Amino acid sequence: MRESLRHRQHLFRVAALFVTGLLLFVAVRALLVPPDFGLYGHYRAGALTDIRKTAPSFAGRSACADCHPDISEALAKGKHARIGCESCHGALGRHAADPEKLKPAMLEIPALCLSCHTANVAKPKKFPQIDPSDHGDGARCTSCHAAHHPGDAP
Repeated sequence: MRESLRHRQHLFRVAALFVTGLLLFVAVRALLVPPDFGLYGHYRAGALTDIRKTAPSFAGRSACADCHPDISEALAKGKHARIGCESCHGALGRHAADPEKLKPAMLEIPALCLSCHTANVAKPKKFPQIDPSDHGDGARCTSCHAAHHPGDAP
C-alpha cells in the first residue's frame, strides 16, 4: 500500500510541474503577444496602422518619367520596357520628393546586370544570358550596351 502512495506522489509532482509550466507559458504569452495579434491572420493588426504612418519608399515609374522623359522613351522602346526603374536603381521615393537634396547611389553595373543575365539553365533559352568569364573581358556592360535600351550601343 505504501508503494502505490509513493507512485501517486510522483505522478502528482509531475502533473503539478506540467500545470505550473502551462500556466507560466500562458502568463508569459499574455504579456508578450499583443492583443490584436491574429485578428486578421498570423500578424499584428496594428502593424497596418504603423505601416500607413511611414512614408512610401518607392516613387513609381511615373515619378521617374516626369523628370526623365528621354530615358523613359528609350526604356519604352527597349527590351527592359517591362522592368520598373526602381528594380535596378532601388527605392527612389525620397529622391523624387526632393531631387536636389538626395541623389541616387551610383550603380555597380556589372553586378547589377549579372544579377539577371548570368547564364543559368533554369532560365528560358531565349532570355539573354552570358558567362561573365568569357564575355566582355571585364569591361563594364554599359561600354557596349545601352542600359535602358540594351540593343543599342551607348
